[in-house]
Amino acid sequence: MRDFFKYTFASILGTIVGLGVLGALSLGGLLIVVGTIATSSKDAGPKVENNSMLVFDLSMNITDSQPTSTTAEALSRTLSEESDPSSMTLRQVVETIDAATQDDRILGIYLHSSSSTSSNGFATLREVRGALERFRDAGKTIIAYDQDWTEREYYLASVAEEILINPLGIIEMNGLSSETTFLAGGLEKYGVGVQVTRVGKYKSAVEPFVLTESSPESRQQTEKLLSDIWSEFLTTIARREKISTQQVQQVVNTRGMLMATEAEQQGFVDRLAYFDEVVAQLKELTGKTEDDRTFEQVSLPRYAAVSDDQRASQVRSASQIALVYADGEIVSGEGGSTQVGGDRLAKQLRELRRDEDVKAVVLRVNSPGGSATASEVIQREVQLIAETKPIVVSMGNVAASGGYWISSYGSKIFAQPNTVTGSIGVFGMLLNVQTLGNNQGITWDVVKTGPYADIDTITRPKTAQEMAIIQQMVDRIYARFLNLIVQSRNLPAQKVSEIAQGRVWSGQEAKQLGLVDEIGGLNDAILAAAELAELGDVWKVEEYPQTRTFEQILIDRLMGSRLSALVPTLEPDPLTAQLQQLYEEVSILKNLNDPFHAYTRMPFTFQIR
Repeated sequence: MRDFFKYTFASILGTIVGLGVLGALSLGGLLIVVGTIATSSKDAGPKVENNSMLVFDLSMNITDSQPTSTTAEALSRTLSEESDPSSMTLRQVVETIDAATQDDRILGIYLHSSSSTSSNGFATLREVRGALERFRDAGKTIIAYDQDWTEREYYLASVAEEILINPLGIIEMNGLSSETTFLAGGLEKYGVGVQVTRVGKYKSAVEPFVLTESSPESRQQTEKLLSDIWSEFLTTIARREKISTQQVQQVVNTRGMLMATEAEQQGFVDRLAYFDEVVAQLKELTGKTEDDRTFEQVSLPRYAAVSDDQRASQVRSASQIALVYADGEIVSGEGGSTQVGGDRLAKQLRELRRDEDVKAVVLRVNSPGGSATASEVIQREVQLIAETKPIVVSMGNVAASGGYWISSYGSKIFAQPNTVTGSIGVFGMLLNVQTLGNNQGITWDVVKTGPYADIDTITRPKTAQEMAIIQQMVDRIYARFLNLIVQSRNLPAQKVSEIAQGRVWSGQEAKQLGLVDEIGGLNDAILAAAELAELGDVWKVEEYPQTRTFEQILIDRLMGSRLSALVPTLEPDPLTAQLQQLYEEVSILKNLNDPFHAYTRMPFTFQIR
């Protein structure tokens, strides 16, 4: 019997070891195969033929920092020569278009949209449009075609030499809106109590949790901000010289949209055409015949790979400008992949300050703010860099509240006219579930050695004395915020007090108020950093945090046994989308991790539609 168990155990152990070896070989084999395919694909590289059209899908998501790819997305892109990423960074898009401007093989750009799901911010679109304008001014052709045109798509398409639309298409032209979801009634219904402290009459971040509609101050600042952004939109698309701002506004006020024939009659589009007719036009333009399947073309993402390789070979050991992204909610600690962790970003800035090869820093801020403590930690490192080398701030779509806090000590601050910034104010929000628990028969009892020992509990409301203590902390942080701006921006204290109050401003207004130095985009900020550092014409840009390669992602996923299914993400139905939005509204609470419960954040829900 003992022999039986001995041999049985040996057999089982041998099987386990064999499976382990087989698994290791399989993993190694998979890595080798994928690595070989990736390497050979990279070596082959996309080819660009003469007289090619650069195809720009306007529905592509344009991000600030490099988006995090799932293993499935990375593997799919590696194995498929046809698949293009659904997103690119703003810098990639702008530099790719600029490279095409100088490339004799690129005849023109074809703008189109494969869907209508793009939510790129107007500050991002303005910078892309600037690159398209440079392309057009170089004497190259831009042709834009779509089934329907949304306002955001039309904002870019209006730069085109010719805008076309399907005969049954429409142009959306109904203005901008911003809708806030108010949760106060729901929280009260379920027994969740909310207590708030704040400084600044425009600091409306807490309003969705305590009110059922916008306060007059909140409505006032939102109306002014939307008006500024809309004014820039009208001025920009009116540069077509075929339509006036008054003409566009009349459509907004009376119709909200135009049918294709009306759009042609009023000059919003140049011609009605079916897709096959557009392809035929592009075939003729690129020297193809009717028998050819399609026109000569290269997609923007695939052409970006070509221009990236060319730039990498041109600059090897030049002086470095570090481009650092602060993209997302500002939270205390390390933070997640979609957050700006105060400790993590501060450490990165500290390393760049000490790196002698880094001659200047560009801090790209695209953040609504968040933790006041984390903002202060980051701001201190920005201030220290400014004392040793230039650090230029480039504001994206949003750089407000804590986002402005970390920007204030920049050697120079750039913003687009339609950037959302300001929101200089502080609030505290404290939830309790006492009523919710009591309604379910749950009660709590506490024993403590001091009256404030359980001040952080959520099982009861805060007392008047506790609220006074928290309000004092909020007041001190607000005073620190104001003093920070007085010192960093060299503004009178009285003026800072007047323009603060938690109010949001457009980039154009912020420049007039002295909160911003220059109107411009990311590329303008990089050039300014090079000039301030006196680098001449030979320098290179390195991005931080540095993104992981596909091989690193794959190894992490495989070793962690977290392979994702190769299944595309489907667009949710309207009801599901609304529920997801509601979930996102509530989930913002998980970012409120400041140790003092004090936050420098712009209004919670601020989506411009």
